[in-house]
Amino acid sequence: MVTLKQLAQELNVSVSTVSKALNGSDEIGHDTIERVKSLAKLYNYKPNRVAINLKRSSTKTIGVIIPNILNHFFAKVLFSIEKEASKKGYNIITCLSNESLEKETTSLGILSNGSVDGFIVSVAEETQNENSIDHFESLVQNKIPLVMFDRVLNDVNCMKVIINDYDSAFNATKLLIEEGRKKIVLLSNISELSVGKLRIRGYQNALKEFSKSNYAPLILSFNEEDNIEEQVENLLSNDNEIDGVISIDNTSGVIALQKALKLDKHVPHDISIIGFSDNNVLPFTNPKLSTIAQHPIQIGSCAVEMIIDIIDGKTPTNKIKRIDTELLLRETTLKK
Repeated sequence: MVTLKQLAQELNVSVSTVSKALNGSDEIGHDTIERVKSLAKLYNYKPNRVAINLKRSSTKTIGVIIPNILNHFFAKVLFSIEKEASKKGYNIITCLSNESLEKETTSLGILSNGSVDGFIVSVAEETQNENSIDHFESLVQNKIPLVMFDRVLNDVNCMKVIINDYDSAFNATKLLIEEGRKKIVLLSNISELSVGKLRIRGYQNALKEFSKSNYAPLILSFNEEDNIEEQVENLLSNDNEIDGVISIDNTSGVIALQKALKLDKHVPHDISIIGFSDNNVLPFTNPKLSTIAQHPIQIGSCAVEMIIDIIDGKTPTNKIKRIDTELLLRETTLKK
């Protein structure tokens, strides 16, 4: 590859003149700029981005760590992060923790050696369960920009992008109570995560505040190893008094709808169902599922704006940015 020095030698000018000419500096005459650019084009000169970034102490790269690429929500946030970063002249390096604390720690260690200017992270399940913060505290202490989204660690002093998890479940539960639903079950495969705990609390408090029935909160929690479809079907077939379902994860709302229809329950007259951010399957449900929209595109865009502001040395006015969710009522609730 031809270098600035080689271009300068052939044109009999200084390296500084070549550099300024390629960047269209006002300090260089028009004829010289044309000569330099013509020769650069002839030799197919390409700037050495690594050298430029080292000189600027910048990589123009953001490290992104997400817990699960198969999760539609995280996939859409990642799509938004890449799109917004690209618009602002940044690349991204993406790592998957696959819900592992060890993988998350390793990824941070590999990329924090100067490969990236900062990190956007959604915390792994194992990290949250163990409340392990040392690897993130190390970033903060070394002044490496960090933004967490969705799953966050409250004890880590960094910027965060979250949704109103508590209000989302609270308002959904309140709506079903207003429909006249008396026995509402909550389905969850994220009960041990921070977002899951907030949504469960919203559900419980809405029942406590508005429900006039004698039914206690009913929560069905499961993990990836469980047979979710079998559990949901058994629950709905063994308890005919259940007339409302709220799913706080990305899949169990659709499963509840399928099983209710299989059991010949009329949706929404016999039972109302609200899912959580299932936009990837909505076109294929019949009736169309009412959902709580998380707006992942907005979350990703906001996270990029935050991290670049920190990289640029701007002082954030607020450490936490809350993205409002939206209750989208379709055909699985009486209210539309």
